[in-house]
Amino acid sequence: MNCVLHFFQSKGGLVLLALVAMLLLERLFPVARALGGMRRVARNLSFGGLNAVLSWAVVVPVSAVAAQWALDWRPLWWAGWPGLLLDLVLLDFWIYWWHRFNHRWPLLWRFHEVHHLDEFLDASSALRFHFGEVLLSALVRAAVIFAAGVPLASVIIFETLLALATMFHHSNLRMPAALERALSFLIVTPSIHWVHHHAKRTDTDSNYATILSVWDWLFASRSKTQRTVDMEIGVEGRREEPLARLVGRPFRP
Repeated sequence: MNCVLHFFQSKGGLVLLALVAMLLLERLFPVARALGGMRRVARNLSFGGLNAVLSWAVVVPVSAVAAQWALDWRPLWWAGWPGLLLDLVLLDFWIYWWHRFNHRWPLLWRFHEVHHLDEFLDASSALRFHFGEVLLSALVRAAVIFAAGVPLASVIIFETLLALATMFHHSNLRMPAALERALSFLIVTPSIHWVHHHAKRTDTDSNYATILSVWDWLFASRSKTQRTVDMEIGVEGRREEPLARLVGRPFRP
């Protein structure tokens, strides 16, 4: 377990460094004028701090146990670097469908809506997930790890890439249009994911991919809407709420 904690500590340090760098860069080179100020960022960081504690207390142990007791059915060729790449694609495929189910199933949406109520996007939005969603996600991911026999090393690498990708595609970072267009053929970019946060339900229920952008093309969930600087962000017919109300929101009638 000490080895596991060391790996996750290294991942946490890298993610924290990337978050600070992204928050700085997107303020030096923004796409849109920031809304909500530091109060909004502090609200998102509060969710991030709570989930960091939850990660150490629950998510890390659950993932480690699932990997340790995972079913041993894999063929010999599913190992090494090819096996790692296949694991990353498999886990990204899973999270595409988990994200999609969070929008389709009312119980899951009650928790996931807290993320979407943010009325502006930047790297801090990547931390804004309700602890109930984090717990549910950890349990379902553990089942996937167990059934697919995913080794812990693949889980750690995927979780690191997932955190970095989430910060990137939520960011308010301005990039050369040609570069972002080229990247969008392979990975999810801000111009893709901002449409997912458009306060229009048909767009909110689209663009579910997290790392690889191909899933939305394959499963017909890619929106034709193009991001604009003045695009309204949030949930259609809903408004942002204070931190305490956001925490209790999924449990209110």
